[in-house]
Amino acid sequence: MTRSVLVEGRPIRVYDGLVALPHVKQLTDAFMGANFVRDEVARADTAGFRHWELNIPLETAPQLMVYQPTLQAVRDFEDGADYRVCRSYCNHAAYGDMLFIHTDIQPGEKGLTALWYIAPEWNAEWGGETLFYNSQMDAEVVVTPKPGRLVVFDGGIPHVGRPPNRICYAPRYTLAFKLQPAVS
Repeated sequence: MTRSVLVEGRPIRVYDGLVALPHVKQLTDAFMGANFVRDEVARADTAGFRHWELNIPLETAPQLMVYQPTLQAVRDFEDGADYRVCRSYCNHAAYGDMLFIHTDIQPGEKGLTALWYIAPEWNAEWGGETLFYNSQMDAEVVVTPKPGRLVVFDGGIPHVGRPPNRICYAPRYTLAFKLQPAVS
């Protein structure tokens, strides 16, 4: 683990070096040729502003080279608790896209999000950070989209992935795994 921070007592953990950069490049190349659709929304009230996503079938997700490292990081995050992937997809954000603050679970639910930054290179001047907010909607944590970085967090923490800046011509790919506690 690279670092661990809290937002109102809920952890956010950042992991670097879990996968080799050539593997990240392979994923980037695969996503560059994929058929993204513009049908993802952050919240019901922002449905007029859809963004690009590629759903990854749950039966395909275990074949991704980041799948097992994700599950290992989640076990570390939850002190060995068992979680299962309930959704897997990749977001594509580019300069000019509008992305909104949201949560990944409903109030009272328990769930984690594991978010991979998929790019063979990233320049801090390109932007694209993920911001995490407290309950007063004040940004408390920022995570830079470094190549191959994984961030694991409580899906109830409000957050937003910002699109790249104008000088960035590369897409900002984030591969997301939504996880729920495994039922015994």
